[in-house]
Amino acid sequence: MTGEVDPSRRGFLKTVIGLSAVAAVGGLGKGVVQNLITPSVGLTNFPETLLYWNDPSTPNSPPVPLKASQFEVESPSVWIFYYPLSDEPNFIIRFSDGVPPSSVTIDATGANYSFTGGVGPNNSIVSYSAICQHLGCIPPIIHYYPPSQISQLPVNVTAAITANKITHGVIHCNCHGSTYDPFKGAGIVTHPTQRPLPFVTLKYDSLTDTLYAKKLTGPVVFGHPSDLTGGHAIPNLSKTTVTKLAS
Repeated sequence: MTGEVDPSRRGFLKTVIGLSAVAAVGGLGKGVVQNLITPSVGLTNFPETLLYWNDPSTPNSPPVPLKASQFEVESPSVWIFYYPLSDEPNFIIRFSDGVPPSSVTIDATGANYSFTGGVGPNNSIVSYSAICQHLGCIPPIIHYYPPSQISQLPVNVTAAITANKITHGVIHCNCHGSTYDPFKGAGIVTHPTQRPLPFVTLKYDSLTDTLYAKKLTGPVVFGHPSDLTGGHAIPNLSKTTVTKLAS
């Protein structure tokens, strides 16, 4: 035993140190490094997963199926759930109006894909990956700003919002300034991101007023080889809990 470091381990340590330095300089934090260095495990297909939550009207009760009609409209609170992997957080947002289908452009490639629009009461609920597609920042660094909070954003962002006639708020990442339009498939409003946020296809059961996550569509979630690999499956594939992050 000579004490010499194995070359493969030396390379791994250099990678970890390098990524940690990038995260520190960019203000990304621990969560970003964890998203960048992920194991190639996961699922073979997307599960249909019921969304649970802690109902704000009964905060001390155990989680129950999320009632779509009770969900806060254009709430500044950060509501997320993990799907289909335990390191893939997703936003859920309810608007005051129905969200129509739209075409979304991936600036990095010029390709387009179809966003299917909102579901639930008045087709007003949408869900997107909560991992910024620029360098992987996660909530609360990236979150939804409703119309009432647009004035808090940088001048270049508010100018872009005005120029694009955005009236329902934006998802903005405070790491490096990437902004997305959640009313139009989380398409890009301001760079440096070159990719929109992937969207979660939701299914609405009008008989029970509940929501199910079915799959992700769009660019591959940042830091993952695919939306089904690069992490571990959520503990219970049949249900996942929507959580309100502390402000």
